Amino acid sequence: MEHKHSTQGKCPVMHGGNTTIEKSEMDWWPNSLNFDILHQHDTKTNPLKSDFSYREELKKLDVEALKKDVNNLLTDSQEWWPADWGHYGGLMIRMAWHSAGTYRVTDGRGGGGTANQRFAPLNSWPDNVSLDKARRLLWPIKKKYGNKLSWADLIILAGTIAYENMGLKTFGFAFGREDIWHPEKDIYWGAEKEWLAPSDERYGNVDDASTMENPLAAVQMGLIYVNPEGVNGKPDPLKTGAHIRETFKRMAMNDEETVALTAGGHTVGKNHGNGDASILGLAPEGGGVEQQGFGWSNPTGSGKGRDTVTSGIEGAWTTHPTKWDNGYFEMLFNHDWGLQKSPAGAWQWEPKSIEEKDKPVDVEDFSIRLNPVMTDADMAMKVDPIYKEISLKFKSDFDGFSEAFARAWFKLTHRDMGPKDRYFGPDVPKEDLIWQDPVPQGSKDYNVDVIKEKIKNSGLSASDMITTAWDSARTFRGSDLRGGANGARIRLAPQKDWEGNEPERLSKVLSILEPIAEESGISIADTIVLAGNLGVEQAAQKAGMEITVPFAPGRGDATIEMTDIESFEPLEPLADGFRNWLKKDYVVSPEELMLDRTQLMGLTAVEMTVLVGGMRVMGTNYGQTGHGVFTDKIGSLTNDFFVNLTDMGYAWEPRENGTYYIRSKKTGETKFTATRMDLVFGSNSILRSYAEFYAQDDNKERFIKDFVNAWVKVMNADRFDLA
Repeated sequence: MEHKHSTQGKCPVMHGGNTTIEKSEMDWWPNSLNFDILHQHDTKTNPLKSDFSYREELKKLDVEALKKDVNNLLTDSQEWWPADWGHYGGLMIRMAWHSAGTYRVTDGRGGGGTANQRFAPLNSWPDNVSLDKARRLLWPIKKKYGNKLSWADLIILAGTIAYENMGLKTFGFAFGREDIWHPEKDIYWGAEKEWLAPSDERYGNVDDASTMENPLAAVQMGLIYVNPEGVNGKPDPLKTGAHIRETFKRMAMNDEETVALTAGGHTVGKNHGNGDASILGLAPEGGGVEQQGFGWSNPTGSGKGRDTVTSGIEGAWTTHPTKWDNGYFEMLFNHDWGLQKSPAGAWQWEPKSIEEKDKPVDVEDFSIRLNPVMTDADMAMKVDPIYKEISLKFKSDFDGFSEAFARAWFKLTHRDMGPKDRYFGPDVPKEDLIWQDPVPQGSKDYNVDVIKEKIKNSGLSASDMITTAWDSARTFRGSDLRGGANGARIRLAPQKDWEGNEPERLSKVLSILEPIAEESGISIADTIVLAGNLGVEQAAQKAGMEITVPFAPGRGDATIEMTDIESFEPLEPLADGFRNWLKKDYVVSPEELMLDRTQLMGLTAVEMTVLVGGMRVMGTNYGQTGHGVFTDKIGSLTNDFFVNLTDMGYAWEPRENGTYYIRSKKTGETKFTATRMDLVFGSNSILRSYAEFYAQDDNKERFIKDFVNAWVKVMNADRFDLA
């Protein structure tokens, strides 16, 4: 029975706070930019003190004791949520998988690095039914180890140890994931208004998997990848195979990794659909207080054990679902399969004939044997010609399959952690993997001033130096901690050829900086950043302020062999509001694209404002266009951009191609030109408040100092070795 807070017969009371999220003050201002995405995870939401260091706490963690506790928990079945066959391994693996499996390479968002699975909407996804129970089962361990162990690390660790407990030799594990304290506000999961709405809404053409809306990486809202019953719930393994390929590609997995993960994930555990799905209760956050956080309540039978309903499909995949073995491929290829309906009414594949001894036993009564099942995704491993070939290879080579899965599982669970500098613990693999974007350590022992003098005498303009450093660093994504200036990958494919990097100009600049780096015995990466810093210092000097931009040596130079070219392609900027550039005329407004880029770079709205204002006046626009260069002193780091933007003596006149004339109201003379990415800082009331602040006469120096701080933040965003 549903128990909601009833207002009937209760005393009215005035309360002035907007205490639910049904209505927002933004409802009155529907076209406003969502700056909340820049300021999420503010320190106010975090109960840990500002001086808290998770890395320091990890040093105190007794890893062996923790592993022992997790191993013990796996077989300590609790009456309130009993373990299938007395082993929680399948549940813990599903929890870890579904936490990490939200990752998508397109924008780097999602993944298991934050424990966002604790919060809505993820805890309420249809694919995540009962995972809140897995976390509650883990709570005694989290309670015991406290701040020395994040939820994010524990969730992934529990899945990894579950595999080890069942017999897999895992590839390794790294601690280092830090928890967030409220759900992310920046992740777009889809435009649908209901869970599992037909897939057609996500595709240009649902028959062509590649037309799925970017950056999404699941076929329906509320699923991790594909519908286990088939595309739009209609079984068709070949069609499902195409959608698997696309969704796993968007998760940075190739065909071999995809087969290994599918098979390895379904070697253990089971599906749950032993009941009427239509009578399930409300989603985890939708019930009364006594129901929230436990998943969809299930009135079928006991609602647990053999009566559990989660996916709707019912049954295990293999004969021994608590054992790591080659049973998945043997079951798949040694039987003919036909379509059946589960007790919950879901389409599933069952063997047309099977010996009794090959059937898995019931989760509660081991004397009962039941049919194994396959989902449409499993059948794709047998029907899709590429997947079939890989599957047969794995079927005949169990050790090869085990290693492939162990590596793919490690990649799945660590993909969003960034470089190995962020890894911690005794089980970190020594091997460097290409998807980790490895960068060798660079030299730190050199005279910075000597190098700067060489750059100063090289003939490069400040604009060239600044833009090259910026273009090298701006690829950084805080979402999965990839990109950035370290490695100097701007000189390698594919970055050297990106339109946004002005390949011809870039080549010229590199031809001057690379010899300086070589003769000085330092990395090109350091040289590029140092040149950018020098350019900023020169611009500040022209504005009348002597300032030294802080510089941290030690960047290294990556090689093409260290660069996963395909996975770097999504890092290509399609727009850069900081350099006033759009690759094409997009449906999304230029200011929204700038906001997205800003969020990925980990900048605040204030930092975005000072960077744009400074970049404009220093003459760093793409192609040296004059849009937004609101100054007569180009090359000087002045606050002129803000002064002229807020000057009511000017009128803004729209022109063609999204540009504007800035005209004198008195004379009608066109003084400047601009784009929306310029004028939004004067039109949006929040951004204008910052623009006015920096336009003040008493904030000229403050602007320069704030610009330098923001600039250094961008240059050092990927320097995890400094932490």
